Amino acid sequence: MHTRTTGAIAVFGATGQQGGAVVDALLDHEARVRALVRNPHSDRARALAARGVELATVRADDPASLTAALATVGGFCFMTPEANSLEEVEEEVRIGTALVDAAVEAGVPHVVFNSVFGADRESGVPHHDSKQSIEQHLRQSGLRASVVRATAFMENFASVLAPSLEHGEIVLRMPLPEDVALKMISVRDIGRVTAALLLGIAEATGGVVELVGDELTGPRIAAAFGARAGLPARYEALPLSVLPNDLDKAMFREFAEAGKHPSDLTPVRSIEPATMDLAEWIRATGWTAPTNAAGS
Repeated sequence: MHTRTTGAIAVFGATGQQGGAVVDALLDHEARVRALVRNPHSDRARALAARGVELATVRADDPASLTAALATVGGFCFMTPEANSLEEVEEEVRIGTALVDAAVEAGVPHVVFNSVFGADRESGVPHHDSKQSIEQHLRQSGLRASVVRATAFMENFASVLAPSLEHGEIVLRMPLPEDVALKMISVRDIGRVTAALLLGIAEATGGVVELVGDELTGPRIAAAFGARAGLPARYEALPLSVLPNDLDKAMFREFAEAGKHPSDLTPVRSIEPATMDLAEWIRATGWTAPTNAAGS
């Protein structure tokens, strides 16, 4: 039997993409939410407050502010800032470690860390290995803890990986071999699974949930967008050299390695039965083919 959480749920990172999805899911369950923010006057923080979210001002380098913000909460979810340089990787580990230590000091009954797929081993991806370090610190803390490990966001197909329309054809390009499946999850479902764990609606077997909502090769991803648009589609695998930095290159190498090993999609759906596959995400977001590409 699951023990339902009482008390406010604290969220660090609530003004970001993943944290915002966690807040959305918690509010859908009518939970009380306390957002740990650096600037309570920012537009995003004020928008949370307008929805009934309590704001607690914190500084990652001020342990007392973190501990005070976590006092009396029923659970705590945190995700660390995405690192884009080795210096930021070191800062990410410092922030994650400080949050775990504050949770210990405050006696938080359950902590959920939003980590990344593959953080159970050293991957050679600096901003993935940083999360492995935080996971290790969390395990050693003695806290009751769960870890959710997200794969690539489906939302990337609305931004950096968006398909183009070229001469009446949907074209998708990624630096990923065409015979390797990309593991992915919608941000919405990251939030829903995390909220279910925080509220005691579900439990993570072994303390970990690998967040995989779908896994498809590049040609099948392109075909899904083509089917939605009612147009032919093709996929072009790009070399890693198109990526802007070594961190991104290491990340896509890891995507390619992870894609060699099929995932079990049932654990996520056992927690959130409505977890979207890519075709469902495409429909749910109302994606339509772009109209401004050359030759379209």
